[in-house]
Amino acid sequence: MKSNRRNFLRNITLGSGVLAVGLPSIGKSANVAEETFDAAPQNGKQQFNMSGYAAPKLDKVRIGIIGLGMRGPGAVQRMSYIEGVEIKALCDKQADRVAKAQKILEKAGIPKAKEYTGEDGWKALCESNDIDLVYICTPWHYHTPMAVYAMKNGKHACTEVPAAVTIDECWQLVETSEKTKKHCMMLENCCYDFFEQLTLNMARNGMFGELIHAEGAYLHNLLDLNFDKNGYADMWRLKENATRNGNLYPTHGLGPIAQCMNINRGDNFDHLVSMSSNDFLMGAEAKKRAASDSFYNQFVGKPYRGDMNTTIIRTINGKTIMLQHDVTSPRPYSRIHLLSGTKGMASKWPSPERIALGEEWMKESELKDLYDKYTTPLVKHVGDIAKKVGGHGGMDFIMDWRTIDCLRNGLPLDQNVYDAALWSCVSPLSEKSVANRSKSVDVPDFTRGSYKTNKPVDLTLEGGGNTTVRSVKS
Repeated sequence: MKSNRRNFLRNITLGSGVLAVGLPSIGKSANVAEETFDAAPQNGKQQFNMSGYAAPKLDKVRIGIIGLGMRGPGAVQRMSYIEGVEIKALCDKQADRVAKAQKILEKAGIPKAKEYTGEDGWKALCESNDIDLVYICTPWHYHTPMAVYAMKNGKHACTEVPAAVTIDECWQLVETSEKTKKHCMMLENCCYDFFEQLTLNMARNGMFGELIHAEGAYLHNLLDLNFDKNGYADMWRLKENATRNGNLYPTHGLGPIAQCMNINRGDNFDHLVSMSSNDFLMGAEAKKRAASDSFYNQFVGKPYRGDMNTTIIRTINGKTIMLQHDVTSPRPYSRIHLLSGTKGMASKWPSPERIALGEEWMKESELKDLYDKYTTPLVKHVGDIAKKVGGHGGMDFIMDWRTIDCLRNGLPLDQNVYDAALWSCVSPLSEKSVANRSKSVDVPDFTRGSYKTNKPVDLTLEGGGNTTVRSVKS
């Protein structure tokens, strides 16, 4: 049965002709304890190594943006500042959102984009012949179907996080990217935050010695937003939290530390264990709201995920990573971002940012010297402009600019499909571990062994850096 299921999925993702995608339902992995995950697809062979792959140069990067709710409008605005970008298409199920996004282009003095609306508008966008890159800002369960469809139709794909919600979806992304030789990048913006870039360069230069352990998290109180009728469309994010129990959003904390530890590029994840607390907040919130608004009766009595999930990963080379996820408790925001090595450590939260190259925290003047020496060429090049454009303090713009600059100059992307799959797979694997009393779960090697020789992320701007930005007002 498992073999037939895998063959069926392969025929969907890799068969000839245009792919017909059926969108999954929210909460599809609720019965994850009953699922069995293959360590690799049946053939077990890498079709083409997308790590380090440089696609043909694109003088102009023609973009279609799908999803104009929470994240999409910001992407439209940021991309409007980058020379060499043509925003050719805007898509959302709701036509009024497309109209609002058009006003962003109008204000920037940019030609109107073609509009796609309705349930299947995204398919028509992917099938169009005037787009190079599909930029996906939709609810989680659309990410893989849309990215796969885009690649099958000859487009590169960038998708918001997480890139996939099941192991099968992770393999769909990998196999499709390898077959089509189209980039599939997960938009993990936190890899481009200023301190994360600093510590990545410091780790690369051996300042922390051999990294032993790292910690990341997504601790962000979204309780009110998740229960807000005017928040996430159709209450999709609350429904995810009401049917799945694990670390549902691991990549903001995981991505930056995975890059520092050269995961998929010399090391890889081996196995993980995961444990969740009980739910003490979401069920109670549903009951409280239902008492005065019958709309919320549908959310009463749901098997909400535990408020705090802790997942521990061990790597092939014997390193450890601790991840936490809590989006309901009333606590300060944190992604932790802690690196611990044989010569020192760094920690971003709790603030202020701290670095120790020994047993004492460095003084502020000493930190300034480190920033002067180890700030990456990327941040030095566009960091100041990024702060003016905005997007989570500028990291969103740095990510977008870097992606466009790589595509225009035929350079490998900083994040490839293996990163998208591996960082995303922590969610379903954590669900499986939680559902089985925190038993150890093996992590697939999406590189099929090439991680052993894949090169680390390039921190230079060699071969690129020539993408300009139009004037930004302070």
